[in-house]
Amino acid sequence: MSTTPTNVLVAGAGPVGLATALLLRARGLPVTVLEAAAERAPRPGSRAIFLHRQSLATLAAADPALGAELVRNGLVWGARCTYFAGREVHRRTYTPAPADRAPFSSLPQPVMEELLRAACRRAGAGIRWNAPVTGVEPAPDGVLVRTPDAVYRAAYAVGCDGARSAVRRAVGVGLRGPRSPYAFLVLDVADDPAHPLPLDRAFHYRDPRMDARNVLTVPFRGGLRVDVQCRPDDDPDALGAAADDWLPGLLPAGHARTVTWSSHYRFQQVVADALTDAHGRVLLAGEAGHLFAPFGARGLNSGIADAAAAAAAAATGDVSGYAAARHRAAVLNRRAAGRALAHLTATGPWHRAAQRLAAAAAPRSRRAGRWLDSAPYGPRDAGIPGSRY
Repeated sequence: MSTTPTNVLVAGAGPVGLATALLLRARGLPVTVLEAAAERAPRPGSRAIFLHRQSLATLAAADPALGAELVRNGLVWGARCTYFAGREVHRRTYTPAPADRAPFSSLPQPVMEELLRAACRRAGAGIRWNAPVTGVEPAPDGVLVRTPDAVYRAAYAVGCDGARSAVRRAVGVGLRGPRSPYAFLVLDVADDPAHPLPLDRAFHYRDPRMDARNVLTVPFRGGLRVDVQCRPDDDPDALGAAADDWLPGLLPAGHARTVTWSSHYRFQQVVADALTDAHGRVLLAGEAGHLFAPFGARGLNSGIADAAAAAAAAATGDVSGYAAARHRAAVLNRRAAGRALAHLTATGPWHRAAQRLAAAAAPRSRRAGRWLDSAPYGPRDAGIPGSRY
């Protein structure tokens, strides 16, 4: 078994791992990414689709060409709209802006990853495919990471290998927090040039087209994400299987309604006990360190904030600062996501009444409409200067 020296190892070639590698290279640090999957492994579905302005700026600072490509290959919605029982209660329009001032970009995660991989290649970050992490041995002066075919030694390792993180398990860090009992069904619908999809992001409270379920539709380049909040007595599999019955009502008349991906999920609201090992040589980022309902796109965007902070910690050696700041951000993001989930599920009569009153007041009160528009996503404040996540 060979031993390969490097400065920083990153486990996971998803958006957070690739962003971490790129940001490390921007600081001049040699980096190798270890990815368990094969290079051409299929990546179905749109998955994480929203990069906030702050995340775009973070990535563009490391590679300006990447920042422009993320905007060019994505979509800025024409408007964000909110409806209550079929009636519009809030609308915010977006005007075209140059790539360096785009408010966000909506694009499928596989496209995002392709652009990030190209940026990593330009920056000189190596990626080892078919290289699952099988062991991690941190020490006061560095860390050793094992894969089936090699042993890597580094100053630091950053675990960006997702919810089932092998890195997190290897260093004995646990996750704590509740799991939501509410299921959500998500479908990707391909665009139909003959019957174009709407370019507005729309949230529907008690959508009459879906028997009063909450429905979110989010356009991205090439398609539309449809997110349906299931009722407690719904069978998500059965609801998904019946999409041909209810999906036409959500799409333009005559649309081909080609479903390219479907899934359902129940959110976990968990944060790692610690975001570093005891020696301060292993850092956890993204879903390796926290899982929460992605309302407000806080899953991906908090992961990009983690990536920037992890790169800074590896460059400066301030790993304890990383652990404290990003753990605080994770807890605040979990709390914000929990508030959003409570608003969406509206299990208490007072919460349902507040939504009805706000909807009734919205034609005369912009504040009421803004509350109905923003509450399903939770507040964005990570408590970290310069970071909304």
